[in-house]
Amino acid sequence: MTKQDTLVILSPGFPENEADSTCIPAQQVFVRNLKKNFPALNIVVLAFQYPFASSRYRWWGVTVFSFGGKNRGGVFRLLVWIRVWLKLRKLKRKHRLVGLLSFWMGECTLVASRFARWHKVKHFSWVLGQDAKLWNKYFDRIKPRAGSLIALSDFIAAEFNRNYDIKPAHVIPVGIDPAMFNLPATERDIDVLGAGSLIPLKQYFLLVNIVGVLRETRPGIKAIICGDGPEMESLRTMVRNLGLESNVTLMGELEHKDVLDMMGRAKIFVHTSAYEGFGVVCLEALYAGAQVVSFVKPMDAEIRNWHFAHMQDDMLKIVKGLLDDPGIDHTPVIPYLADDSSKAIMDLFGYNEAAI
Repeated sequence: MTKQDTLVILSPGFPENEADSTCIPAQQVFVRNLKKNFPALNIVVLAFQYPFASSRYRWWGVTVFSFGGKNRGGVFRLLVWIRVWLKLRKLKRKHRLVGLLSFWMGECTLVASRFARWHKVKHFSWVLGQDAKLWNKYFDRIKPRAGSLIALSDFIAAEFNRNYDIKPAHVIPVGIDPAMFNLPATERDIDVLGAGSLIPLKQYFLLVNIVGVLRETRPGIKAIICGDGPEMESLRTMVRNLGLESNVTLMGELEHKDVLDMMGRAKIFVHTSAYEGFGVVCLEALYAGAQVVSFVKPMDAEIRNWHFAHMQDDMLKIVKGLLDDPGIDHTPVIPYLADDSSKAIMDLFGYNEAAI
């Protein structure tokens, strides 16, 4: 019996079903486009911690095994690793493993790299964000080589090199899928939009401050923040204390498609995060026709309609200048496509369209 070509993706979490659009949305888009572009390739996802229940299920033609780790530590985490190892061994017996791809350089890369060395299987680790920061507790245990590392952006490659003196050999952004958008929008009725997890790192209080300053000359300014998290209550209090209830709306967590629709209504997308591997929400906003303003510049090359600020005052000036511009450009911009990302990844494994 001929063994099926199989790529195994190891991730801390994965959507629990096809309706779950909020769990790692950028990686969802990547996996769906990977399956679309390589229909003959069997794709298996091993999800370590989430979903919280152990199960096997199908997701857009992909087989997912969840191990229900629930982010527990100690012996519980070790047991997840052992179960993943045993699953990998079984998959290797039944399939021809094209290779292993781990999301984030953490526990998934630790297990995948050791299995790959032991069984002589190709493995690449996609460094996606905070895993490039200093004091990654898995780095010394993994001892990665540059050739096995894929950086999400030029910024991540430089950050990893600065912290660990190893520069990832490959840079592959995740890209977007234009088919997910409903364009064009009927009206740009949102002046400023933000979207993401409401955690301290994202610094959404800066966005509220910016709106507070702009309201002095634009009393009708309309800003929306999509997302949920531990900073929600403090942001609500801030909005109330500044008297911005009619200017700033905290929408909470929305379905991914609803966030994309809002991007199509936004004049400016503001990303206040202090650190970002590659804000895919920024790519989505660009394609939706919004101007983008952020602190972190992910790629060395310039990207049309994406503006970068060094501090809050710079961001305020850029946003004000864009709102004051009667000829503000809302042309969709597509710097990176998910289709290209999936093909670039499979090129690393030596598996391309000609092999299908």
